Amino acid sequence: MHTTAVRERLRALGPELLGFATAGVLAYAADLGLFVWLRGPVGLDPLTAKALSFLAGCSVAYAGNALGTYRNKTAAVSRLRQYGIFFAVNIAGALVQLLCIAVSHYGLGLTSQRADTVSGAGIGMVLATVLRFWGTRTLVFRTQGSTQASAQARTQGTPGTQGTQNRQASWTG
Repeated sequence: MHTTAVRERLRALGPELLGFATAGVLAYAADLGLFVWLRGPVGLDPLTAKALSFLAGCSVAYAGNALGTYRNKTAAVSRLRQYGIFFAVNIAGALVQLLCIAVSHYGLGLTSQRADTVSGAGIGMVLATVLRFWGTRTLVFRTQGSTQASAQARTQGTPGTQGTQNRQASWTG
C-alpha cells in the first residue's frame, strides 16, 4: 500500500478515532471518579467498587459511542445486544491489560511498582485500546448492509463459490 493511500485512510478514520477517544476519556473519568467515591466516602471493598465503576465506565463509553461516534450507523442488532457485545469487548480489553501485568510481573520478573504501571497502564492500555477500537467498530456498531456487502464480496471474489449461500458464522449473530 502506498503512503498516500495510508494517509488517506488515516484521514478518513480521523473523526471516528476522535469520537472514540472522547468517549473513552469520559468513560475513564466516570470509572475513576466513581471508584474513588465508592472506596472513600461509601467505604466499599476494592473489588466491589471496581466492578461497579467498570460497569459505569462501560455504560458511559457505550452511550458516547452510540449517541456520538456511531450515531449515524443503523444497528444490525438490538441496542441491548449491542451493549452486551460492547461489554464483552471491554472485558476482553481489561483481560489484555491484566495479561500484560502478569507477563511482566510473573513471567519476566519485573516486580517494581513502576514496571507494573508501565506494563498495565502503559503497554496494556495501548493494546487494550486497539482491541476495543477494533471490536467497537467491527463487532458492536456494524451495520446490516455492511455485513451483507462484505459477505457478498468474499463469496464473489473467491473462485468456485458463485451460487453458494452466503452464510456468515459469527458469535454476534
